[in-house]
Amino acid sequence: MLLAYLIALIVYLIVSFHLAWALVRIKPIAKGFTLGMLMVGLVAHAISLYPNIFTIYGLNFNLFNTASLTSFYFMLFYVLFCFYRPILSLGVFATPTAIIGLSLGYFGVAPYAPLTDITPGLESHIILSIAAYCVLLMAAIQALILRFQIRELKHKTKQRFWVNKLPSLQSMESLLFDMILVGFGLLTAALAIGFMYVSDLMAQHIAHKTVLSILSWLLFGGLLIGHWKYGWRGRRAANMTIIAFVVLAIGFIGSKFVLEMLL
Repeated sequence: MLLAYLIALIVYLIVSFHLAWALVRIKPIAKGFTLGMLMVGLVAHAISLYPNIFTIYGLNFNLFNTASLTSFYFMLFYVLFCFYRPILSLGVFATPTAIIGLSLGYFGVAPYAPLTDITPGLESHIILSIAAYCVLLMAAIQALILRFQIRELKHKTKQRFWVNKLPSLQSMESLLFDMILVGFGLLTAALAIGFMYVSDLMAQHIAHKTVLSILSWLLFGGLLIGHWKYGWRGRRAANMTIIAFVVLAIGFIGSKFVLEMLL
């Protein structure tokens, strides 16, 4: 697994430096090279992560494995979005995130508490929940970048990194709602399956997580309706995305940190 970790780490570093060099030097980003390398990195990342999650005693979704899986999904969805959106430059944020998650998953140590004797439905709920969290994390980061772009355009600053180096504001807004729509769909499926297979919310220490997830789901759903019906966009959309994700993150990561690292 060390070899797989090193391959993924080296690939992510190479792509990260290439993207940073292209942005600083105002050079075109090699799309084929970038996406090809990232696919190799994703395979190595998966090989490194797989035995940590799929153990002989059951699934082990501790805090560090979850962080690594989230970063894997983060990179995977970034690559998929790159195939139809001109967003290669956003990899300058995606690759460091993948490096951090990959390293946390490989070196992080948390209490070993595998999930034993769980149904396929509950496994699907867990996988979909993490995928939804990852896509909505990307949406929150996208919303932050969008805020920076709007601020630069409004104040007409001379140093325009967020405007000049990254995709256009229109492309960034379109990508934001692509991410929200995909994440909302995954979160809807995860919640629906969860209600079918989770019998005792209080006993399983997930009542607060469920309430916060539903609240986040309502916020994201309201934003999508507002965008479709009333044309919500720009700063309002960015702010609502960030707030909705913070609510989701408190329930998702906050509860795992308290239960595994503090209690």
